Amino acid sequence: MDRLHLSQHISRQFNDEIEDLRRQVLAMGGIVEEQIAAATRVLAAQEAAEGGILAREQRINAAELAIDEQCASILARRQPAASDLRLVLCVMKMLGDLERIGDEAKRIARLGERLIGEDGDGDAAAALAELGHIARGMLRGALDAFARLDEALATDVLQRDRRLDDRFNAVSAMLVARMQHAPARIPLELDRLWCARSFERVGDRCKNLCEFVLYLVRGKDVCHAGAGGGDASHA
Repeated sequence: MDRLHLSQHISRQFNDEIEDLRRQVLAMGGIVEEQIAAATRVLAAQEAAEGGILAREQRINAAELAIDEQCASILARRQPAASDLRLVLCVMKMLGDLERIGDEAKRIARLGERLIGEDGDGDAAAALAELGHIARGMLRGALDAFARLDEALATDVLQRDRRLDDRFNAVSAMLVARMQHAPARIPLELDRLWCARSFERVGDRCKNLCEFVLYLVRGKDVCHAGAGGGDASHA
């Protein structure tokens, strides 16, 4: 299959539509990144997120609907081929993962608010915040890879997921040990465990995004291709 070549079209309007589609995806991704940052602050600073979480969720959902409609319109009116078709198809797939990352961030924020004021220890809060920073960095890298159509960066982000998984496993083991030692604290530690799990899921979604970027650039599906091509679950 042909490698990516977003050429100029006879129709300048078509060029504008394709570029606008990319800009809208990046704008939506920026809002999702803000949502992860806000959720991480709730855990690290033990402060409520106030109304920002809900407002951003509404913006994310609205963006998903608007971009999906634009993709459908381009497919129907322009009947794109080759790299242009891959771009539209990739965008439609990316929307679902970006929206779900936003959902995970909202869940983390809500669980984090339940932890405010609970006695605990700084180690657990710091460990969760570290997961948040890694997950946010993966999302930023995936968006940058899409913006620049950067194979190397997309592959690098795929490989970063190993670090996130390692940290998730370590945090999970710590929290399970705490629950075994103090059964009365099980509900509290479960909330922390679900936060950790959500960050791990964000990493999986970021891997999906990078796989879509590699498909867009290379012109072939890299799913299940291993560490260099991605093995993310598209659940």
